Amino acid sequence: MRKIVLAAAATIGALTLAACSETTQDSAEATASSAADDMGMMATDAADAMGDAAADASAAADEMGEAAKDAGAEAADAAGDTADAAENAARDAEAEMKQ
Repeated sequence: MRKIVLAAAATIGALTLAACSETTQDSAEATASSAADDMGMMATDAADAMGDAAADASAAADEMGEAAKDAGAEAADAAGDTADAAENAARDAEAEMKQ
């Protein structure tokens, strides 16, 4: 009878250990799956942030190009105005000398 009780106790212990091990394994799988999902979401968020930063940098470069073009046009206009003013001053000086 002792052998039967000991065998039953050993069987119950083994089944308990197997059930605990299965629960632990399920819990570990759930944790690993959750961690993988979190890593995927963080990678997606990082990619989105990098895409937004690239778009912002591109927009800034476009604005700088437009500003440079505008500055060049304004410099050309100023140079033309200066040349016109110098020509007018030279005519005025020539007219003054003729009088």
